[in-house]
Amino acid sequence: MTQETRQHPAHCPEIRGCETVTPSLSRRQVLALFGLGALSLPLISGCAVDPVTGRKTLVGMSRDQEISLDKSQSPHQFSNDYGEVRDRKLNGYITRVGRELSARSHRPDMPYSFRAVNAAYINAYAFPGGSIAATRGILTELGSEAELAALLGHEIGHVNARHAAERAFKGTLAGVLVAGAAIAAGAAGLGSNAAGLIQNLGGIGAGALLAHYSRDNEREADSLGMEYMTRAGYTPQGMVGLMEVLLKNGHRKPGAVELMFSTHPMSEERHATARQLADTRYASMLSAPDNRDRYMDNTSGLRRIKGAITAIQNGENALRKKKFGEAEEQLQRALKIAPNDYTALVVTAKSRLLRKKYAEAERYAMRAVGVYPEEAQAHIIAAVSSIETGRYEQALTQLSEYDRLLPGNPQILFFTGRAQEGRRRREEAARAYYGFLRQVRKGPQASYAYQRLVSWGYIGRPPRQ
Repeated sequence: MTQETRQHPAHCPEIRGCETVTPSLSRRQVLALFGLGALSLPLISGCAVDPVTGRKTLVGMSRDQEISLDKSQSPHQFSNDYGEVRDRKLNGYITRVGRELSARSHRPDMPYSFRAVNAAYINAYAFPGGSIAATRGILTELGSEAELAALLGHEIGHVNARHAAERAFKGTLAGVLVAGAAIAAGAAGLGSNAAGLIQNLGGIGAGALLAHYSRDNEREADSLGMEYMTRAGYTPQGMVGLMEVLLKNGHRKPGAVELMFSTHPMSEERHATARQLADTRYASMLSAPDNRDRYMDNTSGLRRIKGAITAIQNGENALRKKKFGEAEEQLQRALKIAPNDYTALVVTAKSRLLRKKYAEAERYAMRAVGVYPEEAQAHIIAAVSSIETGRYEQALTQLSEYDRLLPGNPQILFFTGRAQEGRRRREEAARAYYGFLRQVRKGPQASYAYQRLVSWGYIGRPPRQ
């Protein structure tokens, strides 16, 4: 047995074909700081019956596969959006409205779930198994329960028409998921180029797992959403109002709706179509209630801190433009209004991390952990910051907690390797790097991990071509 063989950590195959280069941050690498890793799709195959048209279609995913994909991916997206809002009244209210609609849809048997998430940007989205979320940003812009019903009905429409499954089959979603394999190793002492993080901060970077729908998909979801909401007894004016909210914010807050418009293409035509349908096909429902007062009552907690949500939107937009001073001013304004706002604390930690103020980043991240310990994202921000300040035991604790809360992210293995390397625990670091390389074979982090294993003698260099 050779020395090289003896030093191999158990159950770790030899890794070949990685370039040995020192990594630095790219635009995609921040995804891991949002809780994303190289997340895999289930096997996609087969025909299905379109539940809306009744025709056979080559969607590519069975119902069980749609649900499996949803269960494996949606928790990572919800964490990217800073977790579910910790307001039982609000989430219960959204769930009641959503269930009224889904029960009247073409696929009432899907395991639907509804929630508000803490992100400040303006959006709502659905995963193919029926997991649906609306951000705080859009909920503070809506003015009635009918508009909420239009929003949720539209997302239920995407599930019913199997649009996300279609996008996954065509490779759109899979391609975006592969991008999640890039990781912010530069922020862990491997040479930083923090400017690459800017475009991916906040809501824009948080959409990596979301399907990007076509205009035809949006038209169909609008039509289905209006059908479901009127079946549930709402005025179709709710859909018209929703379109007006989106168009207004597209002009007034373009940065806050950028992701929504990239995943849900918006146009004046959609607004005009909604008005036309309300005045013709659903004219008999125009006098139905919009339940505005009930919506205002159930969203009162959000509306009290709307100024903080707007400030977070502004801060994230400033960070993307590299206007660090303006970003810090906006984020501090948000924290003055809502001192324990989890999103404001995490985005502030990211801002300090970008500016290489690692000790401050760690403090804000740990404050966020204290506010919302059950949400994963702050733990990895704290871990990366701790690695930079040489607090390796603290980093390992946070990485372990992240993995407990949101398992399946291979980047945790990479950062565990970095922390163990800092502790001079070469064997433990090697095991972590091997585990990472078994899941992620490309990118600067894979190159770094492979280079370390070669330099330590655990594996041999690949032969020159």
